[in-house]
Amino acid sequence: MSIAEKKDKKNELKEKKAQEREKKEARGKEEMKKEVEKHEKKKQEKVSKEQEEKQGSKKREQKQIRWGIAHIFSSYNNTMVHITDLTGSETFARVSGGHVVKSSRLESSPTTAMQVARKAAQEILAKGIGGVHIYVRAPGGHNGPKHPGPGAQAAIRALARAGLRIGIIKDVTPLPHDGCRKKGGRRGRRI
Repeated sequence: MSIAEKKDKKNELKEKKAQEREKKEARGKEEMKKEVEKHEKKKQEKVSKEQEEKQGSKKREQKQIRWGIAHIFSSYNNTMVHITDLTGSETFARVSGGHVVKSSRLESSPTTAMQVARKAAQEILAKGIGGVHIYVRAPGGHNGPKHPGPGAQAAIRALARAGLRIGIIKDVTPLPHDGCRKKGGRRGRRI
C-alpha cells in the first residue's frame, strides 16, 4: 500500500465520518423539531382545556342560578313578601306579617319585615332559587299612600343577607291617572 492510497483511505474515512456526523446532526435537528412541536402542541392543548374549563365553569354558574321575583307589599298596617317565578304565574313562597307576630300593630314594623323576608328566602332557597328581582309596592291608588311603609327597606336587606342575589329593584306602586274622585268631600278632610 502506497502513501497515496493511505491518504485516499484516510480522506474517505474522514468524509464518511463527516457524512455520518451531518446525518446525526440532521437527525438530531429533526428530533428536536419534533420534540418542540410536541411540546407546543401540549401547551396549546393545556391552554385550550383551561379556557374551556373557565368558559364551562362560567356557564355552569350561570345555569345554576334560577331567578324569581319578590313582590314586597309594604303599607303602614302590614308587610307581605310574595315570591314567584319570572312570569308571576307560579308562587314559590308567600309570607305576611301575621305569620310572624301575634299582635296586628307589629305587622308593619321593620323587625317583622326582616323576619318575613328571611322566612320567604329560606323557603325559596330550599326550592333552588338563587336570585330575585324585587318589586316594591305601596298601597297607592287614588286614596292610599304612595310611599312604601317602614318594612320595605328592612325586607330588601333581609333578602340580601339571606344569601340571595339581588337583580333589579323596582317601585311598582299603582298611581292614578285622573280616575276616581278622592275621598274627603269638597272642603277636604277637616281635623
